[in-house]
Amino acid sequence: MNYNLKMEEQIMKAGESPRLLLHVCCAPCSSSVLERLGEIFEITCLFYNPNITEEEEYQKRLLELQRFVGALKTKYQVSILEGRYQKEEFFEISKGLEKEPERGKRCLRCYQLRLEETARLAEEYHYPFFATTLTLSPYKNSDAINEIGKILDEKYQPSYLYSDFKKKNGYKRSIELSLEYHLYRQDYCGCIYSKLERMAQKEKNSINYSSIK
Repeated sequence: MNYNLKMEEQIMKAGESPRLLLHVCCAPCSSSVLERLGEIFEITCLFYNPNITEEEEYQKRLLELQRFVGALKTKYQVSILEGRYQKEEFFEISKGLEKEPERGKRCLRCYQLRLEETARLAEEYHYPFFATTLTLSPYKNSDAINEIGKILDEKYQPSYLYSDFKKKNGYKRSIELSLEYHLYRQDYCGCIYSKLERMAQKEKNSINYSSIK
């Protein structure tokens, strides 16, 4: 399925300035998404990310999102709702999958955890739509994310807004906006497993580079 085209079809039927609960993982991933959808939806950014293991990292990403949303000018209002921060939720769904590579089964469970909380809150607070910025990243499995969204669309009242925010130069634009607003960009998703994997890869690259020299 062309998820970007599907989203545009949904938007055409949505009417004027509908409300959207948008799960956001960080300011850079939100940047081009908010720039685009802020001209169509009244958006609440849900910062629900129990996968971020280190509290200092969690607070840094939240503060950076708050700073960016305060600076970005959009047609319709953008606000932020902080979800609960309970790391135990992530560690519970990760049991037995600690050594899975990024984009593996552990990540799928993490997508499910965060998207389901978004759908649940969208229903509780009567948002007609819910979505996630996770599909912006080229390191995330957009097909899997949208499949989870489809299942949740059938389980909860609000409609899941399909997306592939990488399309239409969305990822490229997020890099441009990150530079323009001097946004903090991290090189791992936030969980300890992703961080260790990234550190190991950097060490391997460093050893390989040293051997070439």
